Amino acid sequence: MTELKIPEVGESVQEALLAQWLKREGEQVRKDDILFVIETDKVTLEISAPADGVLKILVAEGETVKVGSVVGRLEEGAAKAPAPQKAEPEKKEPPTPAPSTPEPSPPAEVAAKPAEAKTPPAPPAGGQAPAAAKPLISPSIRAFAEEKGIDLSSVTPTGPGGRITQGDLLLHLEGRGPEESMPAARPGKPAPTPRKAAGEAPEQTVRKPMTPIRQRIAARLLEARQNTAMLTTFNEIDMSRVQKIRKNFGEDFHKKHGIRLGLMSFFVKAAIAALQEMPVVNAFIDGHDIVYHNYYHIGMAIGAERGLVVPVIRNADKLGFAAIEQTISDFAQKVRENRLDISDLEGGTFTITNGGVFGSLLSTPILNPPQSAILGLHKIEERPIAVAGQVVIRPMMYVALSYDHRIIDGREAVTFLKRIKECIESPERILMEI
Repeated sequence: MTELKIPEVGESVQEALLAQWLKREGEQVRKDDILFVIETDKVTLEISAPADGVLKILVAEGETVKVGSVVGRLEEGAAKAPAPQKAEPEKKEPPTPAPSTPEPSPPAEVAAKPAEAKTPPAPPAGGQAPAAAKPLISPSIRAFAEEKGIDLSSVTPTGPGGRITQGDLLLHLEGRGPEESMPAARPGKPAPTPRKAAGEAPEQTVRKPMTPIRQRIAARLLEARQNTAMLTTFNEIDMSRVQKIRKNFGEDFHKKHGIRLGLMSFFVKAAIAALQEMPVVNAFIDGHDIVYHNYYHIGMAIGAERGLVVPVIRNADKLGFAAIEQTISDFAQKVRENRLDISDLEGGTFTITNGGVFGSLLSTPILNPPQSAILGLHKIEERPIAVAGQVVIRPMMYVALSYDHRIIDGREAVTFLKRIKECIESPERILMEI
């Protein structure tokens, strides 16, 4: 017998939410099968089976348990199949007396239908048809589906391991017609009512507990607002040169390195050049001291299903474009598969967040304590600008630097952002280190 425990995921993490069991009670599982998902205030993790066995669940979904607690067991032996029901002896129907007026015989094609109906495979003993494999559904996805009235059995899963993602639900919603926008009634639940007219009672509200990750995000954002003198400065960048480089060399880059050349590697390189010129932006306040870092651990904010996470590219100044792009891709894959470790999230000295992937034109990013600055990127949009006295159309991006004014002065913040602009508009500066 093997005990299933909540693993240690960091010194500061004392408990976790058992978010979902991916295997059923009494199911035979193999070593390395994903058994359940846990959420802490920092990360979401999938826990694998350490050995073969039959699953015994001791803690239900939705329970918060201490690190090291036993939540299930893997018992030896094969899974017990349900006992077959005894077949009842066939009852012979008594002969039916002939009616006074004989009924006409059905046509031949109608009489043949019962024989055709026997073509599907017969159900197993007990009369139950074999159940189709059910897609994996997280609690948040199930709640979203209930809110939107989506029948999950009609959604095609595209996530890892047959998991339904929020993107699958959104695609499903986009494919519905206007007449299907109102959720249908479910067995045992009243049918939803149409939108109430003005003057009628307001709609009911739904209260749901915040997940540990969302609680942690809320606490850190509030801490950043309350404990720092946060200020934001802006600039705009002409992305023409970077786009031209990606167009001219992107295919060769992909063939050689096996990874696509994105925008983020340019901004990571530019940020390192700016941090080297303005080391105070790479520092933080500790009591009455300023702690300067002589290394560059760049955090990359990634929006996950359960909240924002910031994995860290360590010693980014020692990595080339391909290594940076590969690291970012690996982090994105880990986020999708809930495989991020606590070590992936710790030790960042500066953060970059790209709201442009969601269509954001301009924003003021909030600091990621204890860091003193964060760079916000936004969508690229063609706009008219003046170049050498002429109005031209260029792909432009607004960038924002939020910083702690206690440690970083306006001059340093503006100079830092200007350096970013110079490196992106003239990428040769990055290669020549000028």
